[in-house]
Amino acid sequence: LSDLRHVLENTMANDPSFVYTTYIHASPAVVWAGLTDPAFTKSYWGVELLSDWTPGSELTWREGDATISDPEQVVLECDPPRRLAYKWHTFNMDWAATHGFDQELVDRLAAEPRSRVRFEIDETDDAQVKLTVIHTFGTADTVREMCTQGWPRLLADLKTLLETDRSAPMPQT
Repeated sequence: LSDLRHVLENTMANDPSFVYTTYIHASPAVVWAGLTDPAFTKSYWGVELLSDWTPGSELTWREGDATISDPEQVVLECDPPRRLAYKWHTFNMDWAATHGFDQELVDRLAAEPRSRVRFEIDETDDAQVKLTVIHTFGTADTVREMCTQGWPRLLADLKTLLETDRSAPMPQT
């Protein structure tokens, strides 16, 4: 058991990615819309993600009074409705103000390597979608700690919206 513990602890400590999988009773197209349509993302995330979703295109985050744009904040991969990847957002004081964070935290976050997030959408045999989020970080750092705490709640909110909120704008499938 000691050897197993050592292997597991070292693997987890050195793994630069956070991986989370959930299952959603929805079509791949609906889950895709939940990840890319600004009306959807705003309803469960509080963030409007604005892009044409072409690889290399800029991705703008609009959250409250903050608009976060940056030439390095781009779409990396887009294969609707199966796979989406982009570089994580820029940390600035406008963003921090919407969350009540101070300059010291923004400076610490901004000094860390930019992370990347990838969504994989797979159909299952039982009318569900398997949604896997892989968020890769350069190091185990403050961004990782914040994101790994946020992803489970965020994905639970997406699942709830897509499975129960009939007022949400559903795409044609």
